[in-house]
Amino acid sequence: MSFADMDVDTIWMDGEFVDWEDAQIHVLTHGLHYGTGVFEGIRCYDTERGPAVFRFDEHLERLYQSAKPYDLDIGYSLEELKEATLELIRRQDMESCYIRPISFFGYDSLGVSPKDCPTRTAIACWPWGTYLGEDALEEGVEVMVSSWRKHASSQIPTNAKATGPYVNSLLAGEEARSNGYVEAIVLNKEGNVAEGPGENIFLVDDGEIYTPGLAQSILDGITRKTAITLAEELGYTVHDEAVISRSQLYTADELFFTGTAAEVTPIKGVDDNEIGAGTRGPVTEEIQQVFFDLVERRTDDHEEWFTYVNEQ
Repeated sequence: MSFADMDVDTIWMDGEFVDWEDAQIHVLTHGLHYGTGVFEGIRCYDTERGPAVFRFDEHLERLYQSAKPYDLDIGYSLEELKEATLELIRRQDMESCYIRPISFFGYDSLGVSPKDCPTRTAIACWPWGTYLGEDALEEGVEVMVSSWRKHASSQIPTNAKATGPYVNSLLAGEEARSNGYVEAIVLNKEGNVAEGPGENIFLVDDGEIYTPGLAQSILDGITRKTAITLAEELGYTVHDEAVISRSQLYTADELFFTGTAAEVTPIKGVDDNEIGAGTRGPVTEEIQQVFFDLVERRTDDHEEWFTYVNEQ
């Protein structure tokens, strides 16, 4: 859905609430030319107690961690960003939404060094449904292994959610879509499985769950950590430092993506190889059900993960 089709009218930018159309930057902004920015993706869910932001503090903490390698001073405290976000949701009367905080080097000079460029910080939120398609959560998605490799942490920090490196994700995802697939899987420089362009990946084999470790050039996903916790609470053995080869994808009993946007999405085929029975597998379905019961607050479990917008 285009932003033009959404009922959104306000953005928080540099300490002020401004009209959506007025949240603009100069064309010579440093972050636009060199990708020198950091961001987060956060979901707010509709619950019986009103809108609730999921793992809010962890997402904002990661934003500050992402800024460190780039020596980017966000300029606002975590509590200031948190309150600005909650007020932004209230002002637009949203029951559920996707939240995008971003901080980047702004307009001053255009050398590669951002020295003397001010930091700009903004927060937007908008309605956003199922990331990989309305049927994806139940039916699963067809993916391909991309010819593009994930950059190594010795090249660009992989534990930082920065704007520039997402060109890697764009190339992998667009390659997959141009070949008729919904999404890609990206291998690291060693040829082992890293992640999706915007998702972490899990493999189920003989009742146990495997997911690549942080040393495999992945982002330390917050939904990934959630899925690991929920799976272990269900009694599954989870290997969260796994090294997974490309060939293991084809012989897996089940595969699924996790991410703030993707939530828990089954993978039904890789490179035209059917995964399991070619449908959402039982382990994926169980984790998915527990996840949505949790985030939509049909259970009282993990109350500490939720910030209720109208109760702050």
